[in-house]
Amino acid sequence: MDKLINDFSFGLFFWQALILLVLILLLVKFAWKPIMQSITDREEGIKDALLSAENAKREMENLQADNQRILNEARAERDAMLKEAREMKEKMIADSKNEAQEQGQKMIEQAKAAIESEKNAAMAELKLQVSTLSLSIAEKLLKDELSNKESQTKLVEKMLGDVKLN
Repeated sequence: MDKLINDFSFGLFFWQALILLVLILLLVKFAWKPIMQSITDREEGIKDALLSAENAKREMENLQADNQRILNEARAERDAMLKEAREMKEKMIADSKNEAQEQGQKMIEQAKAAIESEKNAAMAELKLQVSTLSLSIAEKLLKDELSNKESQTKLVEKMLGDVKLN
């Protein structure tokens, strides 16, 4: 270090300082502005990237909210459709039961009507047979009674006695 201090030369120092100043001026004039410009551009790019990221984040949140809303609407619609399907099923079952009961009632009424008509037909047949049988019996009795003259006279007198004149 002593050697440096002893060998110190002001001329060499002056020229070195002058070259350093010229070099700094040249760097300021030609290199400083592009370096600063690139740093400024980089800062702006970073700011733009941060803004874009923030916008993308907000957009993603909006999309997630929209997706959630759409999902909730779809669930609500699905629930409504299931409820409607259940109601339709219950209505169809109730309608089928009612229709079956009505048809059963109609069948019962038709069976009752058929039984009644059969009963009436049987009663008419029975009456016809009874009347035929009665006529047959009456005919035989009348033949027996009308076979002699004396019986005929008694029958006519009896009938005339039964008839009342007004």
